[in-house]
Amino acid sequence: MGKKSFLGSSVRSTWIDLFSLCKRRMVPLRWCLLWLLLPLSSRTQKLPTRDEELFQMQIRDKAFFHDSSVIPDGAEISSYLFRDTPKRYFFMVEEDNTPLSVTVTPCDAPLEWKLSLQELPEETSGEGSGDPEPLEQQKQQIINEEGTELFSYKGNDVEYFISSSSPSGLYQLELLSTEKDTHFKVYATTTPESDQPYPELPYDPRVDVTSLGRTTVTLAWKPSPTASLLKQPIQYCVVINKEHNFKSLCAVEAKLSADDAFMMAPKPGLDFSPFDFAHFGFPSDNLGKERSFLTKPSPKLGRHVYSRPKVDIQKICIGNKNIFTVSDLKPDTQYYFDVFVANSNSNMSTAYVGTFARTKEEAKQKTVELKDGKVTDVFVKRKGAKFLRFAPVSSHQKVTLFIHSCLDALQIQVRRDGKLLLSQNVEGIRQFQLRGKPKAKYLIRLKGNKKGASMLKILATTRPSKQAFPSLPEDTRIKAFDKLRTCSSATVAWLGTQERNKFCIYKKEVDENYNEDQKRREQNQCLGPDTRKKSEKVLCKYFHSQNLQKAVTTETIKGLQPGKSYLLDVYVIGHGGHSVKYQSKVVKTRKFC
Repeated sequence: MGKKSFLGSSVRSTWIDLFSLCKRRMVPLRWCLLWLLLPLSSRTQKLPTRDEELFQMQIRDKAFFHDSSVIPDGAEISSYLFRDTPKRYFFMVEEDNTPLSVTVTPCDAPLEWKLSLQELPEETSGEGSGDPEPLEQQKQQIINEEGTELFSYKGNDVEYFISSSSPSGLYQLELLSTEKDTHFKVYATTTPESDQPYPELPYDPRVDVTSLGRTTVTLAWKPSPTASLLKQPIQYCVVINKEHNFKSLCAVEAKLSADDAFMMAPKPGLDFSPFDFAHFGFPSDNLGKERSFLTKPSPKLGRHVYSRPKVDIQKICIGNKNIFTVSDLKPDTQYYFDVFVANSNSNMSTAYVGTFARTKEEAKQKTVELKDGKVTDVFVKRKGAKFLRFAPVSSHQKVTLFIHSCLDALQIQVRRDGKLLLSQNVEGIRQFQLRGKPKAKYLIRLKGNKKGASMLKILATTRPSKQAFPSLPEDTRIKAFDKLRTCSSATVAWLGTQERNKFCIYKKEVDENYNEDQKRREQNQCLGPDTRKKSEKVLCKYFHSQNLQKAVTTETIKGLQPGKSYLLDVYVIGHGGHSVKYQSKVVKTRKFC
């Protein structure tokens, strides 16, 4: 695109005058660049005067330069593009045969960009007299010149323009996003050999999968020469997601940054970079404050804030290690893995060639067959799952399911011929009535919790008579009466139910430092009295009450030693012989009486 596309006719004459001054080296080329670009920024913006005092005042007003779109030499800038709104950046190469490198990094959308050169007009006339050409001839020359296109690209790759010998002149970089509003980064330098801000990749830049499991994947890659040969500080960042590979760390950060601060689109004309000033000798102090004020337009004037759905993506920076194991993945799931090497000094990064892999399938669970009316013991690993199947041999109207969770709560799901009938967390003893269906088959899924392994007893039947498990009160604690303690006895009480059951109480001497972990190991409610020593048994008795408020019984345990601690357990035994243990209680006898 030539100058006619972005120069208004009202400023062309002044622009050409400045161009002529620049070519004759009557002013430094850096000031030329600022002068040449300032008329492009705003029609109401005045050109910088040649009066030195007034010019110094104007450069102290940093807002005067905020739309200059100057690319600094040797620094990466970040900026924002509105969809279908091109943006132009300029920089001056002062001497012929100058090396030049330009790098454009799209962040979250493909870009169209091109680099062109507008050479400075010749000073002498066509007759070779040495006199300047008439101003009208220079003006016509610039208007007619479209500039020379050096390079163009369309896509979302990190792309480069590199030249070992570039002519002097005004260079223009024009960028366009036709897909959506997006961020991007630009880096330009006239000393590419010495700068080397981007870390180098090894001769084989691929990321390899060295080990694959159901929930883990191990990655390895060859180290960057930036660390091994140039001895520059680097760190590797690993990115994991389920959608696709990323071509730049900028694209990853665009996905991760779903907060309003990142997604607030800057107001057109106000997205300037502190580098625009710092690299021309202007202090960048307080620019952050001014920028934050400028990039928060009122709701009436600014564009809306985009809300992005949360994405399943993880970024982990691991230092200078070149092997890493990703854990906590889902079985039988495809993941994409990317590795980026970042220069710790410049904070600029380069992408390895990413890879993808599908984790192994979960080992198929063996389904346990339940027999009608028979109790089955089941063990479920921490965060694991077990499948049970119940297929009644005869037609039935309902199925009764008894569950006794011995330790922590767990989740149960019941499906009848694929239809979900039940999904609940179960703790203690529970009974469920399920509607039957001729020739139906029931699939029961038990899922453990995150705290630890689960144990339970389960019974399924189509002919429930008496309950397989004893009924329990809501409160299964044992209460000890402190005032009734003696040197040789302790008095305790517990609640019962309206159903007549057998209760047995056991005691065991424990150390004074008996802690909660030991107590938890003793808390398996499915372990019955048959696992206890005969010497630990105190007594057994039957007890019930139709009045629940009076369904309480007390017992005094005698024959204890002074100043000793004892673990007390109460078991209630049902008609089917299955027992349930109350919550254990530790009591201590008095030392002196």
